Amino acid sequence: MAHRRHWMAGAGVGAAAAALLVTGPATSALGSAFTGGRASSGATSAQAGTVNLPYMGAFTDSGAEGVQHIADLETWLGGTPMRVGHTYLPGGSWDGIEGEQDLLQPWADWRRADPGRMFVLNVPMQERNEDHLGDSQVRSLIRQGASGAFDEHFTRLAQHLVELGVPDTMIVLGWEMNGTTYSHRCGPDPEDWKTYWNRIVAAMRAVPGQEFRFDFAPSRGTDDVPWTECYPGDDTVDVIGMDSYDQLSEESFDEQVSEPYGLQAQVDFAAGHGKEISYPEWGLFRNGDDPDYVALMLRWMTDHHALYETITDYCPHGVWQCEDNPLSSKVFRAMLYDTDTQPEPLPEPTDPVTPTPTVTPAPTATPTPIATPASTETPDPITVTPTTAPTAVPTAPGAGSVPKPSPVVEGCVSLGLSAGTKKQYQSGEACVRLKSKG
Repeated sequence: MAHRRHWMAGAGVGAAAAALLVTGPATSALGSAFTGGRASSGATSAQAGTVNLPYMGAFTDSGAEGVQHIADLETWLGGTPMRVGHTYLPGGSWDGIEGEQDLLQPWADWRRADPGRMFVLNVPMQERNEDHLGDSQVRSLIRQGASGAFDEHFTRLAQHLVELGVPDTMIVLGWEMNGTTYSHRCGPDPEDWKTYWNRIVAAMRAVPGQEFRFDFAPSRGTDDVPWTECYPGDDTVDVIGMDSYDQLSEESFDEQVSEPYGLQAQVDFAAGHGKEISYPEWGLFRNGDDPDYVALMLRWMTDHHALYETITDYCPHGVWQCEDNPLSSKVFRAMLYDTDTQPEPLPEPTDPVTPTPTVTPAPTATPTPIATPASTETPDPITVTPTTAPTAVPTAPGAGSVPKPSPVVEGCVSLGLSAGTKKQYQSGEACVRLKSKG
């Protein structure tokens, strides 16, 4: 089997901090230049330097705190942009579902500041949404909704979003409807539930100026009912999402993919209905600090061209705010860190070092290696393409105006893979090679 330690080299790497290649028989790139945009469909290899990427974000908190955390998370990732802002409307009462100004205003301001951003809003379909209502009560509420009793609340929400200048909000309506957690669940009456969904979408789309998109996002697997039984139809669904956490206990990622109504079923169902896919919620859970899951989930979302993804970043699910998952945090950061935008500082040498300038090679096909500077942090020798004259290089810290050859920077970070995964790969490292534009 081929070595699993790869360098991402070439001009196309751009903003990539590190791209971990988690492969089977054939090597394929997890991703480079993880900038939160969509790359062209023709560039799919590590050598090409770009892949199709989802819009990337995280749910860190609600309201203004969540907006500030986006900026902090971007800094932690070396400047990698978070293109997705994600929050939830409170489901305790209809007043909350209609959209509270204090909650929505900071997100609207954030979204309007950059046309390349996406605002994702989870919208409950019922008040008392987390009050653990019984099936008979939920069934009655579903039927009231299907008759139009609650239309006005969603009309008001749509009006508020348009007035705030976010008419293109991605609405994750009635999420995890195939489970038992929420009052807006589908199971007690799937047919009337679908009618109710369609009424909500019609009410919101009737508001002048709206450009909403609606994301149908069940939880992965069968849960209480198969989520396909809740699908309301192609006319009122724009994106088919999935909330996918690292559970059940001891369940492998392959099983998460292949289980009934799992990740592969979502991809296939969406393709059959001509819809894009998304992952509004994902993260760690029953299996603890699981760096393999993080790496494989990021690869899955990239390989299957998800429209957007937002990790749930609080304990036990998260990798930034949750200190319980240090190995997963290291993997997440290594794979997404933007060294081009804000490189991590190199360790300072003990004493000022004067490196030897690049030797001018003769104009032949054999390149001359750069002399390695004497330093406490000695990089591997780096071979460069010969030129007819030495290349101008930056000055070493503390060394005055002394030429220093630095056309290439290489680095690796250990991923802390599990013992089982280590048997498949030779190094267990994510590596990056950055080449200067000159």
